[in-house]
Amino acid sequence: MRTPLIAGNWKMNASLAANATLLAGLLGDEAGVSAELAVCVPAPYLAQVQSVLGGSAVRWGAQDASAHERGAFTGEVSAEMLLDFGCTYVIVGHSERRSYHAESDELVAQKAQRALASGMTPIVCVGETLEERERGATDVVVARQLAPVLDAMGTQLASMVIAYEPVWAIGTGKTATPEMAQQVHARLRAMLAERNTESAQQVRILYGGSMKPDNAKDLLAMPDIDGGLIGGASLNVSDFLSIAHAA
Repeated sequence: MRTPLIAGNWKMNASLAANATLLAGLLGDEAGVSAELAVCVPAPYLAQVQSVLGGSAVRWGAQDASAHERGAFTGEVSAEMLLDFGCTYVIVGHSERRSYHAESDELVAQKAQRALASGMTPIVCVGETLEERERGATDVVVARQLAPVLDAMGTQLASMVIAYEPVWAIGTGKTATPEMAQQVHARLRAMLAERNTESAQQVRILYGGSMKPDNAKDLLAMPDIDGGLIGGASLNVSDFLSIAHAA
């Protein structure tokens, strides 16, 4: 049975003071949560998060990693550097990276492979825009985005996490219905099964489109939704833990 994962993506929102309050709140109620909890934070705050969460059941990770191991890549942060700060997870291929930084499907696959080779679990994001959904291209889009990752993972498919994040539902307040989300999650699991049936049943597929306390229970009740990649709600301790309890 797959253990639900509730992972917070703080995006570019943080400060030392705000982080301290948020992390203290998480540690105050983590014992009552049966799902795995994680927070993916801006790189400058990894040392603080490691210091506070070290020894607890809450995991932490980064929001991106370089496809390069090391070298003259000013501004890049390597997977090995992230591992120095105890990161378990790293998000790759988030729609904001694909859109604002023009990251290709192949680059996302390289980042996922680099993260895995360094000992971290990549959370690989896929998802369609509103225009793509309206013309019925959702399955084609997510298949195109995921295929290079599956090729790169090879026999290690079970070592990653996938997050389905419909772009039209991120930060907009719009959310796919549980049935809509389940349909895409089932398609993603079928893609995995085409490569390796056993691995397909082990990979956790998260929903990442405006999951909130009031819709989490219904979304998480779907058979192929194994948790959530939480954006704005992860910055509010009460909301984040409410979603975790729903899992």
